[in-house]
Amino acid sequence: MAQMNMLHAINEALSIAMTADERMVIFGEDVGHFGGVFRATSGLQELFGRDRCFNTPLTEQGIAGFANGLASYGMTAVAEIQFADYIFPAFDQIVNESAKFRYRSGNQFDVGGLTFRTPYGGGIAGGHYHSQSPEAYFTQTPGLKVVIPRNPEQAKGLLLASIRDPNPVIFFEPKRLYRASVGEVPGGDYVIELGKAQVVKQGSDITVLAWGAQMDIVEKACERAEKEGISCEIIDLRTIAPWDVETIAKSVTKTGRLLINHEAPLTGGFAGEIAATIQQECFLSLESPISRVCGLDTPYPLVHEKEYMPDELKTFEAIKATVAY
Repeated sequence: MAQMNMLHAINEALSIAMTADERMVIFGEDVGHFGGVFRATSGLQELFGRDRCFNTPLTEQGIAGFANGLASYGMTAVAEIQFADYIFPAFDQIVNESAKFRYRSGNQFDVGGLTFRTPYGGGIAGGHYHSQSPEAYFTQTPGLKVVIPRNPEQAKGLLLASIRDPNPVIFFEPKRLYRASVGEVPGGDYVIELGKAQVVKQGSDITVLAWGAQMDIVEKACERAEKEGISCEIIDLRTIAPWDVETIAKSVTKTGRLLINHEAPLTGGFAGEIAATIQQECFLSLESPISRVCGLDTPYPLVHEKEYMPDELKTFEAIKATVAY
């Protein structure tokens, strides 16, 4: 075990994967000698050479199209989109090409060796073009997996699993945790299974579900609730697509209540899909309406970032209201 921040854990995962797989290449804007805008790929060009870690032109659609081409020829392609806000120019390539490559060829061809890495979310005073959480856009596209880690240990294991998964994966990295999240990380090579949620804390009164950077928020809110006698079961979804219905349903059947927290706006956010599925699966066990604590239905505001965020206090108040219903 070693202490490291999330950036270090991601960098180590990439280095381990490149060492184990000589077909793996990393590319994107400034990922080479500069090491990326957040330094997630720092030192990899020096270790593995310019042929395996290199810069691309500033064109996200081109990065994604190039990634599809490489992966279709059997390469392990890890493409970085510098900010998740700029994944939209690549949207067509990802949802119409990456996701459908295997299906449209009748399983003759695939781009299963493809992973898109991209930092998402707010909390860094980045304004409306460097703070969005676009994960839900991709969950309606069969053929893609969507993964979001909450801490360094999870980031390393989930990223290694994503790179090795036989399907294209979008790996969203919570940028406000890059250096803020520090923890014990196992040494060497390990993977965390995709598609499985993790029960972080057992509880009996309410299930509180989140992913990525919001896990820290809900844990603090649940600490407040515990002081008022409310027992919270905390779950990290980890993989958004495909998501772990069984683990969530089992928890809600036990607690009778569910609160879902995510940073993306409320309308069209993935919490809505979870709520619809869980009310269908657990209708007779529910003691109160399913609660959603999410971002506002506005562009991400620079000046009013604190008001926009589904923070600890909003979550705490929603927990109390749900339990008292």
